Amino acid sequence: MALAFCLCMAEAILLFSPEHSPFFFCSRKARIWLHWAGQTLALFCAVLGLGFIISSRSRSELPHLSSWHSWSGALTLLATGGQALCGLCLLCPRVARVSRVARLKLYHLTCGLVIYLMATVTVLLGMCSVWFQAQIKGAAWYLCLALPLYPALVIMHQISSSYLPKKKMEI
Repeated sequence: MALAFCLCMAEAILLFSPEHSPFFFCSRKARIWLHWAGQTLALFCAVLGLGFIISSRSRSELPHLSSWHSWSGALTLLATGGQALCGLCLLCPRVARVSRVARLKLYHLTCGLVIYLMATVTVLLGMCSVWFQAQIKGAAWYLCLALPLYPALVIMHQISSSYLPKKKMEI
């Protein structure tokens, strides 16, 4: 489920990238709806994964929230839920009584980047677990460790170059 969560979240963010989206030919409104659908699917995968984790840990009688990975995942899930509410306010600003849509868009964008980086850290912490290291050994472990970092770098570049305010450089 973590893979589906990260994949859906990354693709939903990259929908707005002219270099990385197969849907860039679509209208902005269509991309917003695709973004909404992708992020909803990511949130659904996260909640479904949380349900499996709680069920498995309860059946095994293991303690909950006993590692950095679990705490990071819980915080990421909470932040993702808050971000989804913010996105709903942007989707329907009149209903939510949002007066400063442009400022809320910038907050949504910046918080979305932070949440994606939180998800990446959660995945990396999961890869440092005893169970994962017992399954994957040697050079394959380092390859698996590098895999979540590439999309994070692409997303950071896309957001910082496309949306965040740019300063004019004086030479």
